[in-house]
Amino acid sequence: MGPVDAPGATDEQVLDRARTEERVLLTFDKDFGDLVLRRGLGSSRGVVLFRLPMEKPAELARRIVAALRTRDDWSGHFSVVEPERIRMRRLAGEIA
Repeated sequence: MGPVDAPGATDEQVLDRARTEERVLLTFDKDFGDLVLRRGLGSSRGVVLFRLPMEKPAELARRIVAALRTRDDWSGHFSVVEPERIRMRRLAGEIA
């Protein structure tokens, strides 16, 4: 259940599905930082927040794929991908 197969799903529902399916959640929505870091709603595999300039879809997709390929330790972290850096914070109580 996500924006494609469940329009209108709440952020909590999206996070719960990522947890249930043991997936890393990829997002442009800063609200997930609040849910995961401040409210303690964990994600079993992690969350990657993209803070990249909105470009043509093909270029944005290329940047996202390139960033994801730079690491293999996304699991168990809340990560922020910016144009010039990647910041990662281990999620409390999460299994990497």
